[in-house]
Amino acid sequence: MSNPLNFTYVDNSNVFIEGSRASAVAKKMAGAETYVAAMNNHVTDKSWQPDYGRLHEFVCGDRSEIGCAKLWGSPPPSDTFWDMVRRKGFEVKTYEKNFAGKEKKVDVAIAHQITKDVYSGKIRKGMDEVTLVAGDKDFVPVVEDLVENGYIVHVVFWDNAAPELKAACSKFTSLNPFLPHLTK
Repeated sequence: MSNPLNFTYVDNSNVFIEGSRASAVAKKMAGAETYVAAMNNHVTDKSWQPDYGRLHEFVCGDRSEIGCAKLWGSPPPSDTFWDMVRRKGFEVKTYEKNFAGKEKKVDVAIAHQITKDVYSGKIRKGMDEVTLVAGDKDFVPVVEDLVENGYIVHVVFWDNAAPELKAACSKFTSLNPFLPHLTK
């Protein structure tokens, strides 16, 4: 039998926004003494930039163990950003923002892709690992269902991931201790 594979699904905007908030808290920026304060005061570290190569290595593991590495987001002003993310090893899927500037479809698209990969037999029950790099409680129903059905679901996110999501998954890993390593 072949080795277990890792199937990674990343919500880029979620990682970026909350990573910039984690950086603001780590730097003890004014109004960001805690996550709650940073959220209430709308404080983020606007200079923070994730290192996508290191993120890929951290969440996906060794290249021989990767089933997929997919990242979703909204198009930035230039395609050079997505080209860089692709060079770092991610398959990229983008969706336009709505008229209010809000990102829509991403959470549903990620949940759909995970369930499609699982229930098509691509991901082997009890052997392969689904790694979700997101912190929204919107993912709880999918994660609960997969875990209840014997799938391994690893959530990797910042400390402020939804408590319900942390409780639903097989394993949770915080990115916070690795902030310096994951910063460009």
